[in-house]
Amino acid sequence: MTEEGQDLQSVLTETLAALEQVAARPRPGLKTREVGRVLSVGNGIALVAGLPGVEAEELIRFPGGLLGQAFNVDPTEVGVVLLGDIGELKAGAEARLTGRVLDVPVGEGLLGRVVDPLGRPLDNQGPIRTLERRPVEREAPPIMARSPVTVPLQTGLKVVDALVPIGRGQRELILGDRQTGKTAIVLDTFINQRDTGVICVYCAIGQRDTAVAKLIADLKEQEILDYCIVVVAPGEALPGLHFVAPYAATSMAEYFMEKGRDVLIVYDNLTNHAHSYRELSLLLRRPPGREAYPGDIFYIHSRLLERSTHLRPEHGGGSLTALPIVETQAQNIAAYISTNLISITDGQIYLTPGLFQKGIFPAVDVGKSVSRVGGKAQLPAYRAVTGDLRLSYSQFQELEAFSRFGTRMDERTKKTLEHGYRVREILKQTQFDPMPVAGQIGVLLAVTQGLFDDIPLEQVAAGEKAVRKMLCEDLPDLCRRIEAGEEFPDADRELLLRKVAELIQHLT
Repeated sequence: MTEEGQDLQSVLTETLAALEQVAARPRPGLKTREVGRVLSVGNGIALVAGLPGVEAEELIRFPGGLLGQAFNVDPTEVGVVLLGDIGELKAGAEARLTGRVLDVPVGEGLLGRVVDPLGRPLDNQGPIRTLERRPVEREAPPIMARSPVTVPLQTGLKVVDALVPIGRGQRELILGDRQTGKTAIVLDTFINQRDTGVICVYCAIGQRDTAVAKLIADLKEQEILDYCIVVVAPGEALPGLHFVAPYAATSMAEYFMEKGRDVLIVYDNLTNHAHSYRELSLLLRRPPGREAYPGDIFYIHSRLLERSTHLRPEHGGGSLTALPIVETQAQNIAAYISTNLISITDGQIYLTPGLFQKGIFPAVDVGKSVSRVGGKAQLPAYRAVTGDLRLSYSQFQELEAFSRFGTRMDERTKKTLEHGYRVREILKQTQFDPMPVAGQIGVLLAVTQGLFDDIPLEQVAAGEKAVRKMLCEDLPDLCRRIEAGEEFPDADRELLLRKVAELIQHLT
């Protein structure tokens, strides 16, 4: 065979082999797909007909990549909550099923980032690099997987750590009127987690852009953004994004909890979340109940907060501590949403505008604040020092209110009032200055034993700084034992009292 014939034979062989490969491939078949039509578009919702196979909470895709979540599944139409810019969406547009539920990226790549409730970056630092996605709606850990709350979550705030302690895995509500310092408490708590390994997640729901921008700037200025995740649903966003924001943030936090890490999550605030859910429910014509909220308003918050817990070691041993925030109106803590959340959580920190206006920061009303975990989540030194502080301080507040009537008081009552004034002065604290545990124990022991009673009120702050400095310089070993959670025996107590008494005597 000539050389040209061999070349032709080779080409024919290759061609036949290629045709056989093509013939062996599976042939495309016809597949049915449900396609619905948009009946109407409202303020963040759409009504769709023609999707008989839709499931509850399934994602539905609209033209332009817009996603929505099936909320109402009725025989003739589906009520869809939209999760993005409506754009050109109008009646008659196509709607297709996706076969999946809403999920978000989770993982280490989210640390230090600012994202929206769908996990999309908002900080102009490039795409989020993660390897896993998780649904925003997940079941809470079962009872048998939970462990008691015993490890404290130190906020660095004396009034909280001493009188309203928070444990890792607890749910502690923060409530108060507008501009009373709720977010300031959260920010100081974040700062105090700098060297503890606790990951912080902040979820802003319907907050003003300026307020969120200031908080992010503060996180950067304090150099703590690297262990934080900020999830933002802006005030101008659709109510659907406001609704899914806390669930998405919780899924991001649960990833670290299930890896055995300790996580702190803040929902700021659930009042806006409830308002968004009420708006969606009314637009979808769900039956209204008290104050026009739907009947399951209690359930949407309980299923969210039940995901916060402390896991047993065999389940990872991590914890998720929740600090939901509620904004009250005219100091009405008996409002519908407030009472719902008080019944769900393990205690509340109440901030009152009366104390705020007097310059008492943080403006925590000790009488109306409570922690249902209590001393179980406190270090031994706190239990040894602050046992009677809460009761005596509450009595002082009642006595102070009575003294305003101008009645004549005996010397014992005057001494009680002077002592109470100094306790209140010690409990004051400026922002961005969380105090270490040993420093808190030193000043609280001194004030409860009356060592500050002979110091003029305006010099109490200077005396407090001197006590903190003395502890660091003269008693470093005692400080280490206190912060390590070791017992606080009488010998250490007497040593600390003697040192503080000598210092205060020198100051006076």
